[in-house]
Order: sequence, then C-alpha cells, then structure tokens
Amino acid sequence: MFPAPFEYAAPSTLDQAIRLLQQYGPDARLLAGGQSLIPMMRFRLANPKVLIDLNRIPGMDFLEEDRGVLRIGAMVRHRAMERASLIQQRYPLLADAARVIADPIVRNWGTVGGSIAHADPAGDWGAALLAAKAEVVITGPKGRRIGQRTVPLEEFFTGPFMTALQPGEIVTEIRVPAPGPREAGAYLKIERKVGDFAVVAVGVQIALDADGVCRKAGIGLCAVGPTSLRAREAEEWLIGKRLDEGVIARAGELAAEASQPTSDTRGPAEYKRDMVRVLTVRALRKALERIPMV
Repeated sequence: MFPAPFEYAAPSTLDQAIRLLQQYGPDARLLAGGQSLIPMMRFRLANPKVLIDLNRIPGMDFLEEDRGVLRIGAMVRHRAMERASLIQQRYPLLADAARVIADPIVRNWGTVGGSIAHADPAGDWGAALLAAKAEVVITGPKGRRIGQRTVPLEEFFTGPFMTALQPGEIVTEIRVPAPGPREAGAYLKIERKVGDFAVVAVGVQIALDADGVCRKAGIGLCAVGPTSLRAREAEEWLIGKRLDEGVIARAGELAAEASQPTSDTRGPAEYKRDMVRVLTVRALRKALERIPMV
C-alpha cells in the first residue's frame, strides 16, 4: 500500500519545527528516522496531513558526557550508539541494547529520540533507559517563547504509544547519569528471529560500594506491559545487599511479578513472565562480571 497524500516540510531550525507543529496541530507528525512512522503510513495506520522532517536541523545528534551526565541528542542514530567508543566503554547496558535493535537498515536510520517518542512497549530503548534512570528533555512553546522541561523517563511513558508530550513539543535530548567507578549494566533480549521485536527483554544497571554491597540498582522490562516497565520491588530488594546467587534469584522473581505480559503470537503470558525471571538473573550476573572487583 501507499501512504495517503500529505504535505512535506523541512524546517532548518528547532524553532521552525515547533511553530509548524503549533500551526498544524494534530494533523502533523514529526519525521526523525521514520522506521516506525513510514510503515504505519504505508498501511494507513497513520495518516498525517503534514510531515515535518527534523533531519535538516543541525545540532540534534550530539553524543557526549558533560558534568556527570551522558547527553544523547534526539537525532542520534541507533548505529551511532552501537559503535561509539564512549558507549561501548562506559555504558555497556546501552551498547547491548543498540546491538539488538531490529536490523542494520533500521539501526542506520532510526533515532533514539524517535524511538522514545514512539513509545512502543516493545521498544528496546525504553527498557534500557529505564534501567539507566534516564530523563527526557522536551522543547516546546512557553507562551510566546520556546522553552524546555525535563521529565523522568518513567513518567514520560503514559500508555501504549502514548507519552507526556504536549501539543507543539519535541523530544530533543535524553540524559543518563554517568556511571560510578564500580557500576555496570547489561541488556538481554529474547526474539523469535534476528531483527524481530522482543518476546521479552530486560535491562539492568547496578553499582557496588567499596565493600561489594549494592548501592544502586535499575531494572527495566520490555514487551511485558502496556509500556516499558521498571521492576521497582526488585530494585529495592537489591539495595544494601551483596549480590550472591540467592539475592539475584529473588530479584528475578520480583521482576517477574512486576511484569504484565499478555498471551499473543510471541508466546503465552506464563512463558513471558518466566523469561523475565530468567533474563533478570542472567543480566544481573553479566553486569556483575563487568564490574572490576578491586
């Protein structure tokens, strides 16, 4: 099928893009990587009257650490996250997630900000960035001016394919706390075939103190709820404990209890819930292996 007719706009500044969103309102959609939007348009699941292309706006694809925060511009491609030495060396959780997003074509074109704004419950970035305790920077109109606000990612997702974005607003940046000296993460995914959406995926980020006791934990779940989910009770269980096999096993059980899977073509709910348990245990072990024990 072919998309319904639409107008095309290619603003050269962020202000112009926001003004266009205000002008056209719900008739407009933003084009970042287009790897979700264009297929939806082809099948007439999305029928925008105006497509606003963000790809000609400079300065939206930065990737840097700044004052204890990893700053990811909304237009950073998945491939850049996969290949960047900064991500590979300092943020293995995010590097793991980037490697398993769809296929090379999608990774070359798709963007981190576009994926977050799309808010697919089976989107890998949602779970990984929840585990990393990320925040979303939103730019939009404030009266007659343009302003910014920051929202924790867990508050940004409000439902399936629904977010906290207000009319005229654009995701412009994702911020992730920089890891400490004894901190690491991991992301594991089960898929039916390479490039498929997750059956289940789990991201974890943990930090240990000098005595080997867990001082920080994040666990994000993918494809087992109406949005990407945080396994809060499992996180809280880990804090203040040495992560031996018994503690890790219990965290897996608590993460499974936090999941809200449904039965579908990718498997029954009972299977998915148990895979949350298994992947949480494995991801915690992998994250521990990545932490220098000196």
